[in-house]
Amino acid sequence: MTKSTTLVWFRRDLRAFDHAALHHALQRSARVHCVFIYDKTILDGLPRADRRVEFIHACVAELAAELRQMGGHLIARHAVAEQEIPRLAAELGVDAVYASHDYEPAAIARDEAVAKALAADARPFFTFKDQVVFEKREVLSQSGTPFSVFTPYKNAWLKKMLAEPECLAALPVEPLAAHFAPPPSSAELAAPAPTLEQLGFERTNLAELKIPAGMSGGAQLFDDFLSRVADYGTARDYPAVKGPSYLSLHLRFGTVSIRHLVRTVSELSARGLAGEGGAVWLSELIWREFYMMILYHHPHVVGASFKPAYDAIAWETGPEADELFAAWCEGRTGYPLVDAAMLQLNRTGYMHNRLRMVTACFLIKDLGIDWRRGEAYFAQHLNDFDLSANNGGWQWASSSGCDAQPYFRIFNPVTQSEKFDGEGKFIKRYLPQLAQLSHKEIHAPWTVPRMLLADKGVRLGDNYPEPLVMHDEARKRTLERYAVVKAT
Repeated sequence: MTKSTTLVWFRRDLRAFDHAALHHALQRSARVHCVFIYDKTILDGLPRADRRVEFIHACVAELAAELRQMGGHLIARHAVAEQEIPRLAAELGVDAVYASHDYEPAAIARDEAVAKALAADARPFFTFKDQVVFEKREVLSQSGTPFSVFTPYKNAWLKKMLAEPECLAALPVEPLAAHFAPPPSSAELAAPAPTLEQLGFERTNLAELKIPAGMSGGAQLFDDFLSRVADYGTARDYPAVKGPSYLSLHLRFGTVSIRHLVRTVSELSARGLAGEGGAVWLSELIWREFYMMILYHHPHVVGASFKPAYDAIAWETGPEADELFAAWCEGRTGYPLVDAAMLQLNRTGYMHNRLRMVTACFLIKDLGIDWRRGEAYFAQHLNDFDLSANNGGWQWASSSGCDAQPYFRIFNPVTQSEKFDGEGKFIKRYLPQLAQLSHKEIHAPWTVPRMLLADKGVRLGDNYPEPLVMHDEARKRTLERYAVVKAT
């Protein structure tokens, strides 16, 4: 340890335990300051009522309290991070700035600009792996190139994890807490964190939805999931069942440690306590890192197909396509499972993973709408929006991505509904006007005699829409649309 002073910049790592940048800063420095920037570059483009901002605000408040309890402090600023970090580093007189790696193109450009500005003042900018177990070029094919197919990537990932168990080792913070710097004395540096209102945002229904925030919220959800992880492999597919871990939002903002999650489930699996579900969930965490790796090595996927040939597809455009897109966004397609899923997204900011695939496939292959429009809508509305995972999922559905479903594999929204919401419990939760329909009728109301529908309170075209398209006809049009890909 030296006598240096360090500034730790929190971003997508809102916790005070098992934290790479904070661990190394405390280990190497005599005094450590901490900062979080409500980055105007990101926030200014968001709607004024955004659950993610409210969630982050709650996480930052808990992080600040935890750091205070350990003898540290957190400076919270509302500014342009690219400008504020170099300015704050100079104001505090720190010798270096530490942060966690970020893999998104815009974040990489921001960090390069920050590093350049800090270097001009002879202050180095150190970043550390923290969001993932393996990053960048750590998992490569035998030819030394990045993978583009998931299964061999997963196999190589697992092999590396077993060969390098230290990759899951915790990076403690609390034993090093004596190296936190005391809170700054100047009025400006000691100013309280901005309120949500001072940031220019309104309260949402986050509290009503009972989404637990912060490190405590992440721990609560993980503990709950461990009690049912063995059933995850099957339960995860049914939206009316409590099957998922619900940790994606916490993974997105780093209130949980990926090392802790993987280590815990791996240890349970080794003892035979996680069942098949433990391996399936670990596979989902590896998918997350796979898509991060793809985005890092292939940044062109932001706005373009991973497979360039798919950019030749002619999507539906014009006023009629806009009306179809609006109906999809608002849950007015006439397909109950699709509509219930979109209403879940709009009302809660969450959508079950199976339904993300179903709704994406419907927009692309039933309505013929460009996948990028759906990707952008999810990006705006998902609480757990992550660029790499969202892009990867949409490109998977459109068949344009790496290791995507074949273009001729087209989900049938009715059979998906019958298989994964057989009794219509999920549908009825978001479409109460269909509550009287039987489990045989609810998946395709337009096939039920109108008089019978009327007896059960359903009036197609009035309190529930007619289907926008007939799936079999739409499927034929999709195969014709994708013929340009087959030709290449």
